[in-house]
Amino acid sequence: MVGVELRSEPSLISLDDSLGELARLADTAGLDIVGETSQKLDTPHPSTYIGSGKLEEVISLAEETLANVVLFDNELSPRHLRELEEKLGTNVRVVDRTALILDIFAQHAHTSDGILQVALAQYEYRLPRLTRAWTHLARQAGGGGGRAGSVGGVGLRGPGETQLEVDRREIRKRILFLKKELEKVREHRQRYRVQRKRSRIPLISLVGYTNAGKSTLLNYLTKSKVYVADQLFATLDPTTRRVILPGGHEALLTDTVGFIQKLPTQLIAAFQATLEEIAEADLLIHMVDITHPNAIGQAKAVEHTLRKIHAEHIPMIVALNKIDQLPDPQAAQEILHKFPQAVAVSALLGTGIPDLLRMVEDELFENYSKLSVQIPYAEGQLISLFHEQGHIERIEHNRKGVFIQGLIPGRLLARYALYTSIEPPVDEERFYNEEET
Repeated sequence: MVGVELRSEPSLISLDDSLGELARLADTAGLDIVGETSQKLDTPHPSTYIGSGKLEEVISLAEETLANVVLFDNELSPRHLRELEEKLGTNVRVVDRTALILDIFAQHAHTSDGILQVALAQYEYRLPRLTRAWTHLARQAGGGGGRAGSVGGVGLRGPGETQLEVDRREIRKRILFLKKELEKVREHRQRYRVQRKRSRIPLISLVGYTNAGKSTLLNYLTKSKVYVADQLFATLDPTTRRVILPGGHEALLTDTVGFIQKLPTQLIAAFQATLEEIAEADLLIHMVDITHPNAIGQAKAVEHTLRKIHAEHIPMIVALNKIDQLPDPQAAQEILHKFPQAVAVSALLGTGIPDLLRMVEDELFENYSKLSVQIPYAEGQLISLFHEQGHIERIEHNRKGVFIQGLIPGRLLARYALYTSIEPPVDEERFYNEEET
């Protein structure tokens, strides 16, 4: 493993923690770690990412340990990969953190949706990184002689097309096909979300760093048997189950893909259809592994990803999980104040779960927020929803729609985010008529 700390790119977790996480990723992918080294740089080396001296050290370590893979903790550019593979030789493969995560996702995707999303991410990662070393440079056109490329007996010979160009064209075609298929998935999920909103059953999304215990909590609350393992990205495909809250209210609970520091941008783009489930949720339960030495950094990495997918406005409860593994379970209470709306729990044993469910029910069904909105007439469902679920203090009809002022359950705030207003728009025709009168 090779880790690089860039002073120009501050990280939420330390280099040692990041390498420790890379080792767990490698273990999940079925690799054995035989050595590691690290370096601190201001900026990456233009050609080989690491400095020349460190590169010589890596080559020497790979030879001594008979390593056939060198893992980089950072994402490498096409040039970096090409230069490093040339220096390390044909018997050693260079893999960066992004490629490793994509490989793990490919192993753990089981539904058709998940397989499509991972395939798209892999193709988009590979496209700019194709090199001649990965092809046999066969000529697909041109050549000369015979009837090929001749018109009216006159030979027309082009420069030909390398296998590299053929591969690139095929990958682009495949990417286009996968995007079309994923658009169908997205439309299907959108129809499902519309139906769910009509039923008015709130949706709770479990979010958190990978291996924080989301699937364990889902299993405990819903008596399900979702696969659980002590490894990164043990579950990938989202799972939704019904849960009954203490007051008898019903809600839907969704277990989503775990987040991670340096989550590849290709994955965020490819999993847009899945991540929209989070952005459409009424409430988030953020699972935090309280036993991890960098629990705060992991929590910040999750919040950073939530901002990337535009889900930071959704009400959130923090569950500090795995208190059963602490030498002193009361130690979790000491950092509760660092998180708003937090509760200490053990998803495995059920400790603190009643308190968590009460907080969930309060947030979904008892907490109301003051809101002023200007809703277009075309959004009749939102107008009806305000009448049914909220308390209206003032309502005015005007040319642009309906201005409503009142109280609305906190879980519904996200649905009105586009239409918030301070004052109703002035109806100019009515205004002038009043002036004339």
